[in-house]
Amino acid sequence: MTGKEFMKAVSNGRVDILETFLSLLKELAAPYCVIGGLAVNAYTEPVVSLDLDLVVISKDLAKVRKSALSKGYKVQDFEHSLNLSAAGSDLRIQIQTDPRYQSYLSRSIKKKVLGYEMKVASLEDVLQGKIWAYSDDTRRKSKRQKDLADIYRLLESHPRLQKKIPENLLPED
Repeated sequence: MTGKEFMKAVSNGRVDILETFLSLLKELAAPYCVIGGLAVNAYTEPVVSLDLDLVVISKDLAKVRKSALSKGYKVQDFEHSLNLSAAGSDLRIQIQTDPRYQSYLSRSIKKKVLGYEMKVASLEDVLQGKIWAYSDDTRRKSKRQKDLADIYRLLESHPRLQKKIPENLLPED
């Protein structure tokens, strides 16, 4: 089974929403980068996630929304994200609108993740995003624990990152 087949199976996909959405971004020439769990997977051993967290350049967000709606995506607005979903897949697409993530775009790189070629935030930016997410006490505790596990996954694969992790988040020996 290929990475794409696995992702489609895990997301109960009758359609390959990940491929479809990446194609939408390419068609619009909208700069983007993946920042969440799938980005962590680009730098460590993969773990299953049904979320595609990414940032899109702010000037193209309305264009992405309009195109997604025209292609049948359900679009919901939240305080710091634009969430998309589509019939035929359990994958959730969350476009972060927090302006702190905009600088990630200029440092992103092309990576292959589970068989998909996509723009991914730099290793250091992925870590910073996970630290911000974990530190946000308004998020559900279960989500924050996943963020902490992602921080530890990155640290185990890239020990040099330890100096970038706040002391209160460092694992005990």
